[in-house]
Amino acid sequence: MIDLTGRSACVTGGARGIGRAICLALARQGADVAFMDRGDPAVAAGTVAEIEALGRRAVFHAGDVTDPEACSAFIAAAVAAFGKVDILVNNAGITRDDLVMRMGLDEWRTVLEVNLFGAFYCTKAALRPMLKARSGRIINMTSVSGQAGQAGQANYSSSKAGLIGLTKAVAREVASRSITVNAVAPGFVLTELTQDLPDALKDEITRRTPLGRFGTVEDIANAVAFLASDEAGYITGQVLAVDGGLVMM
Repeated sequence: MIDLTGRSACVTGGARGIGRAICLALARQGADVAFMDRGDPAVAAGTVAEIEALGRRAVFHAGDVTDPEACSAFIAAAVAAFGKVDILVNNAGITRDDLVMRMGLDEWRTVLEVNLFGAFYCTKAALRPMLKARSGRIINMTSVSGQAGQAGQANYSSSKAGLIGLTKAVAREVASRSITVNAVAPGFVLTELTQDLPDALKDEITRRTPLGRFGTVEDIANAVAFLASDEAGYITGQVLAVDGGLVMM
């Protein structure tokens, strides 16, 4: 049984969607949770209240993962509140979809900076307290688009493929300190973004997915909670696909 009692977790992009579900899943298993988000503070306050309603401590840190100093301040705030950082989930991500021929440099750069650079900045900051404790769990949120590529998402696919490389490289660097680094690769998940997809596209995605449905945010959050647990202590450098069988490698 997964038990994260006494652990502290940091989650980027934690105010809504998959990030919120991750925060709540970790809290249900006993972890105190700090999360960083650049969105509406009122939405973040709601997530704080939900975490606290589960009997756990919650910290919201307003900030942008593209700012290295903001990432360092986020980890420092978690350490100040909880005394340590046991779990880091690099979840913050954006899309700016377009075909390569039409994609602007800003669309390319912004997606890489949020999805890949932000994970690097937070990982770098969190490794200091983890290395000192000789323990830790880092989980990066990649995507099926980073595994198989996706037309119209060269920037997003590149950032998520880069996260897989970052996961494996850091896993090798810190394994001797009992720190594991893994990635979760969601397939198509029901969120505010995907609910507006055309019905024809939803039907096509469902048809291509062996389990015959979209994923839920809870499906993803449960996988993260597992990788954060003692039960996953001998797993590192791996990509866990949570995609209903869409990409089989």
